[in-house]
Amino acid sequence: MCACSCFLGCTKRSVTSRLRKVILPLCSALVRPHLEYCIQLWGPQYKEDMDMLEPVQRGAIKMIRELEHFSCEDRLRELGLFSLEKKRLWGDLIAAFQYLKGAEKKAGEGLFTRACDDRTRGNGVKLKEGRFRVAVGKKLFMMRVVRHWNGLPREVVGALSLEVLKARLDGALSNLVL
Repeated sequence: MCACSCFLGCTKRSVTSRLRKVILPLCSALVRPHLEYCIQLWGPQYKEDMDMLEPVQRGAIKMIRELEHFSCEDRLRELGLFSLEKKRLWGDLIAAFQYLKGAEKKAGEGLFTRACDDRTRGNGVKLKEGRFRVAVGKKLFMMRVVRHWNGLPREVVGALSLEVLKARLDGALSNLVL
């Protein structure tokens, strides 16, 4: 968190232009990688951890003068970005796809259990949620991704390649409210 704030402060002090074409690439290159570093492994489980990271991103997009009258969500939408929470979910779903269908299919065979459900509704590749006695188990990658994966439309889950999944996932998550 400290590195993110330092890079953002340095950017604010050293760059006089507040245009989108200047600020967005700088923040995407200097600040956002620190906010997203190892996010699929770390996955903040406490609200206060997430609340420490979000203001850094809000500060970065507030620097853009062209969007100063927009709300934070509208700024993100206008810039084609997701909130950090949606970005974590996006990364989780891509990792799940790779474990279920992609290059890591062999390694992911034991991670997820497919639900034996013959219902005609849904995406056709339903996953089964595990049970844990302790709350920490619910924050594991395998558990936090299942509910969202099961809620995805059939055309997203049925993607044949990672590029197609990413494009369809962008559309599906842009309407999602977390």
